[in-house]
Amino acid sequence: MTREELFIVCADMLDELKDGHVNLSAPFNTSYYRKWWSDYPQNFSERLIEESYFNFNYRQTGGMKFGILSENIGYIYYSSFSNPVGEGNLDNVLYFLKNTQGLIIDVRDNGGGNLTNVETLVSRFITRPTVVGYISHKTGPGHNDFSEPFEIEYKPAAEGRIRWGKPVIVLANRSTFSAANNFVSVMKLLPGVRVVGATTGGGSGMPYSSELPCGWSVRFSACSMLDAERRSTEYGVEPTEGCAVDMNPLEALSGKDTILEFAIALLQNP
Repeated sequence: MTREELFIVCADMLDELKDGHVNLSAPFNTSYYRKWWSDYPQNFSERLIEESYFNFNYRQTGGMKFGILSENIGYIYYSSFSNPVGEGNLDNVLYFLKNTQGLIIDVRDNGGGNLTNVETLVSRFITRPTVVGYISHKTGPGHNDFSEPFEIEYKPAAEGRIRWGKPVIVLANRSTFSAANNFVSVMKLLPGVRVVGATTGGGSGMPYSSELPCGWSVRFSACSMLDAERRSTEYGVEPTEGCAVDMNPLEALSGKDTILEFAIALLQNP
């Protein structure tokens, strides 16, 4: 076999795991299992929201785009948990939105990033230390060789920081993955929060990377993440009951995001 042929065979083998966190990387290519999202509707257009709902008049800080919708509802789009979000950023964003009747946090097409940013954001929506999930580490070669689940506890934002106590809706789609998937699983279990849209892409298993003898690298999921009710979130988080909705492509052509419209209606008629 040539190196390229060997790469294809190994990549096909890894695809059997059906895990977006599993990659084989060589100087000439990187394998990536795409069917966790490619067989599903995209359900999101950033341009549509910027143009039709804000006429491009929105604010931007700390990786977040935000503004007030015409229905007096706050809106935040966070495109990646790889973008650092500071405490000062959040204070300014939430203060700007303080007089709205509710908040929409849009994490559609958010492919994940740093779990520290998840904790920073969630801390604004809790008032006491909260167990938000569990993590198990691999302990041996067997399929079920994992440690007992360890609690993951988040603390509320420090005294003096702005916290949010009004209704919240989180928008998600199939391309909400990894750390963003974790964010949705945590927020869904908080009082006053609903998840609207489609089942997330999953990918909650924290990845680990290693080098192969030929110099290539392989990345794979090495930890199992569970939500606060000890359910695996690896295969995605479903919307709140009664809140599953897709984006209507015909409505999108006329400037309407049916997922966002559904969320607005929920906040207007709780």
